Amino acid sequence: MLEVRGLNAWYDESHIVRGVDLDVAAGEIVTLVGRNGAGKTTTLRTIMGMTAKRGGSVTFEGSAIGTWRSDRIAKRGIGFVPEERGIFSTLSVYENLTLPPVVGPAAWPLERIYAFFPILRERGAAVGTTLSGGEQQMLAIARVLRSGARLILLDEPTEGLAPVIVNAIATLLLEIKRAGVTVLLVEQNVRFATRVSDRHYLMVHGQIVESLRNDEVRERESALLAHLGV
Repeated sequence: MLEVRGLNAWYDESHIVRGVDLDVAAGEIVTLVGRNGAGKTTTLRTIMGMTAKRGGSVTFEGSAIGTWRSDRIAKRGIGFVPEERGIFSTLSVYENLTLPPVVGPAAWPLERIYAFFPILRERGAAVGTTLSGGEQQMLAIARVLRSGARLILLDEPTEGLAPVIVNAIATLLLEIKRAGVTVLLVEQNVRFATRVSDRHYLMVHGQIVESLRNDEVRERESALLAHLGV
């Protein structure tokens, strides 16, 4: 579904992402693992067309999208959920779900959203500032599904969440995967990543240094946790 080759990105004169190659097949959850500052978020933002100075190639479902603007990429079927979630804090849950335009045939109707996220139906009239961190994360994911994303770029979904909510997010991602949605995930929580993901790319100083299977991550968990500073 997604093929990235020789991806580079800069912020001003700082070369952040350096020649990244990665692939994500349809129906997979793939994780970018690395320390803070390794370039993981910038990789997602560059795939999404959100960095002005970039190079390399990005192909999505056979279309070269590496030079496209982010709005065109979203219309093609990629959704981005940032670490800060980006919900409209003064709007209700219902308004957050229905305000963004539906941009593709894969868009989930509201009833399907509510079937996957029953808490969002219950909290439909609540404004964003009153939602818990877990509810905000569910709303952010639901919103891109509502808009028509077939591939979700998901940045640090467990950051700042209690363990019980982390478990709920893991269950949710596995359910979304079974529904046919593909995810490229940035995550530092190695145990969470091995629970939900099929494969992992280890990123160091803006470069992919290893591609790892789940069993390889589990075998090296202690070393990886030490490397990540977790």
